[in-house]
Amino acid sequence: MNYDIIVVGSGPGGYVTAIRASQLGLKTAVVERESLGGICLNWGCIPTKALLKSANVFEYISHASDYGINVQDSSVNFDGMIERSRGVANGMSNGIQFLMKKNKIDVLKGNGKILAGKKVEVTAEDGSKEVYSADKGVIIATGARSRQLPNLQQDGEKIIGYREAMTLKNQPKKLVVVGSGAIGVEFAYFYNAIGTEVTVVEYLDNIVPVEDKEVSKQLEKSLKKQGIKVKTGSSVESVDTSGDGCKVLVKTKKGEETIECDVVLSAVGIEANIQNIGLEDLGIVTDKGRILVNDFYQTNMPGYYAIGDVIPGPALAHVASAEGIICVEKIAGHHPEALDYGNIPGCTYCSPEVASVGMTEQQAKDAGYELKIGKFPFSASGKASAAGAKDGFVKLIFDAKYGELLGGHMIGANVTEMIAEIVAIRKLEVTGEELIKTVHPHPTMSEAVMEAAAAAYDEVIHL
Repeated sequence: MNYDIIVVGSGPGGYVTAIRASQLGLKTAVVERESLGGICLNWGCIPTKALLKSANVFEYISHASDYGINVQDSSVNFDGMIERSRGVANGMSNGIQFLMKKNKIDVLKGNGKILAGKKVEVTAEDGSKEVYSADKGVIIATGARSRQLPNLQQDGEKIIGYREAMTLKNQPKKLVVVGSGAIGVEFAYFYNAIGTEVTVVEYLDNIVPVEDKEVSKQLEKSLKKQGIKVKTGSSVESVDTSGDGCKVLVKTKKGEETIECDVVLSAVGIEANIQNIGLEDLGIVTDKGRILVNDFYQTNMPGYYAIGDVIPGPALAHVASAEGIICVEKIAGHHPEALDYGNIPGCTYCSPEVASVGMTEQQAKDAGYELKIGKFPFSASGKASAAGAKDGFVKLIFDAKYGELLGGHMIGANVTEMIAEIVAIRKLEVTGEELIKTVHPHPTMSEAVMEAAAAAYDEVIHL
């Protein structure tokens, strides 16, 4: 069967690309071997946020007396939390099915393999094969999976990845999390909040290492206050799974130590799903496990495109969606702008939340800017005090010469909702002075953005 566009993969890159293609009048199909919505909707972004919300609610109940409320009994129903999370994920995946039908997009179930001549072979579960053609192009959006380390091979039971972490049959009493990126600290927060003893092991000197150092230090302080053990500058040398649990040999700056636990969660990043999809047969160029593309996501082979976690750049759902839209608009003859990778927000949904966009202080210094830096702590925020969420701050980094906002860094309650303001400000090239004069509602957490800008220019009122 002939299509204009075939998208291989239906995650937040693939399904968004397909919908935009259909809106542009292109006859479109999506190839998916598992569930519509990909990892993000089924095993990543959405179900993890459901688990984190359960942990958040449990924390509120556990500290109800702080708000003048007496609660007689509170206990964790681990199975119920998992069940709710899976229900949320299934509901979202069903929603994507509706969007496919609404936009007249064909869903081709099975494993996709790209062939010469802008064709895709789809192998169904029963082994039958069908070949489809795409006159205008094939878009590879096959995403990524949990990265395996040689000394931390996942067995799905004692050494697990993020997928198993959200469907465990029993709540572990003790958990070691290896890696402190977004996935690692989110699961560390979740399990600690519901009563598991958690240790985080991070090879680098700071947790959430892509973030500004001040944010990293504040998050480490907050996690330790919650009872999470954090070991930075440390590495897991080996895991002995021969007994009932795990014996984790950790090399720290002070020497080696063994940590006993029930389960080890490997959260050391991801690797792209580019094996066995036909890249080598077509001669599509890859580097360091990612497909190389131009600014509009075309590979070295005309008619073949790639977006999302399979190409270089931040492996984030919203990035994949943006890339897919740009890619298909270009194919359709439009003139989209290339994506500004310097203005991509990153969010971590532990508690307190972390959100950032643009340069860290160190990156801005290394780039040679003269800086104006403003910080506003939530301890000085009326709304944060009323909400009982005084941990954290907003930090803004400005170019002293022109007033350009180079970077925004936040840690605190609801900051993942607040970061979009900074993204818009940077996109619209708003200066620090203009931001100070932008009236923010009171009382809100978002006032801290205005106050941080004012702090950078020595005009702060509430500090």
